[in-house]
Amino acid sequence: MRVLLTGGAGYIGSHIAVELLESGYDVTIADNYSNSSPGVIRKIAEITGKKVDAFDADISDIAGVSELFVKSKPDAVIHLAGYKAVGESVSTPLKYYRNNIDCALSILEAMEKHGVGKLIFSSSATVYGAANEPPYTEDMVTGKCANPYGATKQIIEQIIIDTAAAGSISAVILRYFNPAGAHKSGLIGEEPSGTPNNLMPLITQAARGIIPELQVFGDDYPTRDGTCIRDYIHVTDLAKGHVKALEYSAGTEILNLGTGNGYSVLEMIAAFEKANNIKLPYKIAPRRAGDLPETYADVSKAHRLMGWKATLTIEDMCRDAFLYSRIGS
Repeated sequence: MRVLLTGGAGYIGSHIAVELLESGYDVTIADNYSNSSPGVIRKIAEITGKKVDAFDADISDIAGVSELFVKSKPDAVIHLAGYKAVGESVSTPLKYYRNNIDCALSILEAMEKHGVGKLIFSSSATVYGAANEPPYTEDMVTGKCANPYGATKQIIEQIIIDTAAAGSISAVILRYFNPAGAHKSGLIGEEPSGTPNNLMPLITQAARGIIPELQVFGDDYPTRDGTCIRDYIHVTDLAKGHVKALEYSAGTEILNLGTGNGYSVLEMIAAFEKANNIKLPYKIAPRRAGDLPETYADVSKAHRLMGWKATLTIEDMCRDAFLYSRIGS
């Protein structure tokens, strides 16, 4: 089976590419490298020892995407391409609505035109919004997202569900929680442009002295130690979930990909210090607007339907992320 992987040079996409290639799939990567580097393609090939077909492509361009389908002849699509910075989506919402929704429509129209019937979509736990209480289950009502990025994911989910109901495709919508870590080789990992939005890159920057200290935004939340709790999942476990989703053949489903456990910011700091035998400088800072106290997944559905569950620990995430920050970035 050949899989078209949009956004495949990015943080999550590159790890999915590795897992697909090592599981025997042929992979075509399509990426415009707006938040990644062409050098990642070489690293994927180095890790797997396998050929990687890659195209510099704008997935929002329907004509270009249709041409890409003609060239690559995919049997299935894993769609990750899109803008993903929550803060930026608040300041430039039209940019996010235009790009993310256009990318999804281009993929779906090309799939219909070229007779490709299997889609895996990269969604997000942000669709659950502030109205739901953890653990989040896939049957919860969505649509009250706290930011435009999350709203684009919710809209695209609905477009996919409606398209699947019309009979032209089957789809597995994967709601990610908080990916962290890097490939165990240290060759690929999270490389944010500008100031990182996620916790782990900030931790590694503080550990290496790139920033003077980590800021912990708030220690007065109603959690066990006062800091925010999130469901961190190793990016390799997340990638393996996409391979399982490709194997799933019972129709259209929405599935959470997380560990089912929440860890606080202070617990992540302690895990990083233990895994890497290092002392991390940090200070308590004021809360950030929009941060929820606690989010974590109910992952029983993914285990029941696909036989998938996360196996790597937060110490694995911390060790692998620090290794990548030192040798791979």
